[in-house]
Amino acid sequence: MTIQQPEKPENSFRITLELEESGQKLDAVLFEALKAQDENIELKEISKGQFKKLFTEKKVLIKNQNAKPKSSINSGTTFVDILLSK
Repeated sequence: MTIQQPEKPENSFRITLELEESGQKLDAVLFEALKAQDENIELKEISKGQFKKLFTEKKVLIKNQNAKPKSSINSGTTFVDILLSK
């Protein structure tokens, strides 16, 4: 089965979350995934305060819609886009 990726917004960083079980909160899973990746050093070294600000400024998207930090994530593959400053 092929996973269909939503179109990536311009000037954004995409991170793919692979979860075996659902119910985990987006903010915890995403923060951990950002710390584990090596493609974007600025996001790898982001502080908790800066990370929370991404949500308040509506810069975290799932399927091109604003994501909420406490949203539960379904198991499987989730594509999260983070809009970058210009």
